[in-house]
Amino acid sequence: MKKSFLLAIALVLSTVVEAQIETPAPSPASRLEQKVGLTDVTIEYSRPSMRGRTILGGLVEYGKIWRTGANARTKITFSDDVKVDGQELKAGSYALYTKPGKESWEVFFYTEVEGGGTPKVWDDSKVAAKTTVDVYRLPVDIETFTITFDDLTSSSAVLGLMWERTYVGVPIEFPTDAKVSKSIETVMAGSPTANDYYAAAVYYFSEGKDIAQADKWMDKAMDMTEEPAFWQLRQQSLIKAKAGDKKAAIKAAKKSLAKAKEAGNDDYVKMNTESLKEWGAK
Repeated sequence: MKKSFLLAIALVLSTVVEAQIETPAPSPASRLEQKVGLTDVTIEYSRPSMRGRTILGGLVEYGKIWRTGANARTKITFSDDVKVDGQELKAGSYALYTKPGKESWEVFFYTEVEGGGTPKVWDDSKVAAKTTVDVYRLPVDIETFTITFDDLTSSSAVLGLMWERTYVGVPIEFPTDAKVSKSIETVMAGSPTANDYYAAAVYYFSEGKDIAQADKWMDKAMDMTEEPAFWQLRQQSLIKAKAGDKKAAIKAAKKSLAKAKEAGNDDYVKMNTESLKEWGAK
């Protein structure tokens, strides 16, 4: 009985010794994922907060390299080669460093990713790309350091950095057109489907490429589609209008309108109605 009692006490004491108090991290870790065109971008960073402190020119000194976050180095990863200020960044991961200033920031993509803070010895040969961007003043405080992807297009995005009342944006170019064009060329050389013709046509239209070619591809897509949907007919009408064939644009828009009404899609009813009015339909 005594041995059992002593064993129970030992187990309790062991549990107490092993127990640990968990508290929230002052600068919680964050992971941001964004697809730009066909490229995947991931950012892993820690997010410090103001907590009543002066940040720029205080906690983060002007004119000195900053890890652009807290704890481990902020890491940005690209699945494809991209461009920053005309400089090519190969697919892979980089540490994101900045040198804040009152009117502008220097931004560095550094090849040595692992570690905390700044390198003990800064090595310019490890800077894969760098640029200088202007500072924009914000009307309100951003309490917690924030990284964003702004002004997204199919082939570009702005990497935004915000804290306190400061915003800076780093324009990045993505190889979307080259990848899509190569894909279209490969597919068209084989046995393209109706969906392939449709996708190629819409891409050419949306990106302001050869509208005559887009028109031909869309016609083939519609010919191969037994019962085109209202959104497909909508795209056909827009391509026809841009190609200068308003009669065919109106015909396609009327079909799209009828099908949109049948499907109860008010957005497409509104868009088609407005286009028909613009094109002088009777």
